[in-house]
Amino acid sequence: MYIFIDESGVHQQDKKSVIALVYVAVENSATLGDAVLRIEKEIGINNFHWSHSAWPVRNKFVEKIVSQNFSAKVALIKNPFNLDQAYEYALKHLVIEKDLQAVVIDGKKNRSYERKLKKVLRDKGISIKKLRTGNDESYPALRVADAIAGIIRYRDEFPDNQKIGYLYDKIKTKILITLEE
Repeated sequence: MYIFIDESGVHQQDKKSVIALVYVAVENSATLGDAVLRIEKEIGINNFHWSHSAWPVRNKFVEKIVSQNFSAKVALIKNPFNLDQAYEYALKHLVIEKDLQAVVIDGKKNRSYERKLKKVLRDKGISIKKLRTGNDESYPALRVADAIAGIIRYRDEFPDNQKIGYLYDKIKTKILITLEE
């Protein structure tokens, strides 16, 4: 089992924003990564990224990716929040699997932050050697987590938006748990 974690909305610091921390679990990361690359090629893009994509690209990516074998867990954390505590809270409650190959978190994190995450994993009986930080170019499956994080945050901020409602309806079958703090 591989877990890919991404967040959306951490750049926003007002009380209306939400951090959507998404955990995508997959048995074979290469299979999902290959599917992401194939879908991007079919759509005619290099790397999918929620915030840099127009609605037609978002729609095509989500419509195609939902046929893949993965599941997601989501933590919605309202501002104001402490990012370190938000990750710690989400990981404590979302990571329940024991047989993990790797936990890949999008983006470079500072040392104190990584220490906290490693402590959470150790406390859950998971080897800290399995924690990695990476970018979506090295780990295409992170682009799936990015898409779901974008959908969840956008839906929370704009619940009446029909475009996001359509995408949420497509992806919701993949979401096992939505944790709200």
